[in-house]
Amino acid sequence: MQHRSLGRTGIKVSTYCLGAMMFGKMGNPDHDESIRIIHRALDAGINFIDTADRYSAGESEEIVGKALKRRRDSVVLATKFHGSMSDDPNMQGNSRRWITRAVEDSLRRLGTDYIDLYQVHRPSPDTDIEETLSALTDLVRAGKVRAIGSSTFPVSEIVEAQWVAERRGLARFRTEQPPYSILDRGIERDMLPTCQRYGMGVMVWSPLSKGMLTGKYRKGQPLPDSPRAKYFTKQFSDERSLEAVEQLILLAQDAALPLTHLALAFVTAHPGVTSAILGPRTMQHLDDLLAGAEVRLSEDVLDRIDGIVPPGVDVGLNEANYMPPALVRPELRRRPAGERSAA
Repeated sequence: MQHRSLGRTGIKVSTYCLGAMMFGKMGNPDHDESIRIIHRALDAGINFIDTADRYSAGESEEIVGKALKRRRDSVVLATKFHGSMSDDPNMQGNSRRWITRAVEDSLRRLGTDYIDLYQVHRPSPDTDIEETLSALTDLVRAGKVRAIGSSTFPVSEIVEAQWVAERRGLARFRTEQPPYSILDRGIERDMLPTCQRYGMGVMVWSPLSKGMLTGKYRKGQPLPDSPRAKYFTKQFSDERSLEAVEQLILLAQDAALPLTHLALAFVTAHPGVTSAILGPRTMQHLDDLLAGAEVRLSEDVLDRIDGIVPPGVDVGLNEANYMPPALVRPELRRRPAGERSAA
C-alpha cells in the first residue's frame, strides 16, 4: 500500500481510505464482523479511516472506536459533522453551538481524545463560514482536532473559506472530500485544480459511483435487489451511465482487469487525489478491492477512458451530491411575476 501526503499537513495516509459508512444498521449491523473488516484493512496497510456522526446515527463511530482499541496511534482517523442527529433543529448544521456538542459526542463514541481530521460534511447556507471556522479553530488549539476539512463543498465556498481563514487568522480547511469516479468527472474542471492551488488533500468518495462500476448494474437488465438500488433508482437506471458502463466493461476486459480495479486505479492516478475511499459492507467486498491496490493504468487505457467519458464531464446522475439552494428552491432562480411581466 502506497502512502501520500495529506495536502500540506505533513500527515502521511494510504492511497486507499477505509470508509465506515456501511458499518452499523445502514449496512452491516454485525459489530464483530465490521471490526474484523477494519482490522483486515489495517493489516493490509491502510492507515486512514473515514466515518461520520450521522452514519447509522453514531453506530459507525462506535464500531470504529471498538476496532481501534490498542491501534489508535497508528491510524489517521477522520470523521464528519453536519447531519441531523435528532429532531432538535439545533442538533445539526455548522454552528458553533452544534460543533462544540458534536465533537464531544464523536470523541466519546470513537473512544479517543483527539480526531486527526474533522470535516464539515456539507455546507450550511444559513451559517457564516467565519462562525464555523472560528469554532473549529478553537478545537484545533485545544488539541481535540489536528486538522479540519470540508466535504462536498462547491468550489466557490472552498475559496471563500480560504480567504476568510487568511483574513481572520483562523485555521483553514486542509482537505476536501468530493465525489469522483469515471462516471463523475466534473471535479476535474475546477475543484481539483483549486485544491491543488491551496495545497489541500483530496479524499474522494464513491469511486465506484455507488456500485455502478462493479458491473452489477447492466443496460437492459433489471436492477439487483439491493439497498443502494432502492435509494438511487434514478441513478442506476440512467441510460447514459449504463451505456458508459457497458463500454468500460469491454475496456476492462481488454486490459485484463476487473472493472472495480480499473475504476479505483483511475481515480488514484489523478495528481490532485490523495486517497480513494472504499466503502465495503462485507469482508469479500474489502478483499476484492484490496486486490487492486497495486494496479497502475497505462496511458493507452487512460486515453480510452477519456474517449468513453470525456475529462471534466459528469455522465449521469449523482443523487447523493450536494445541491446548492439556488438549484433546489425555485424562488431563488425566478423573478417575481410582476417583474417578469414588466420585462
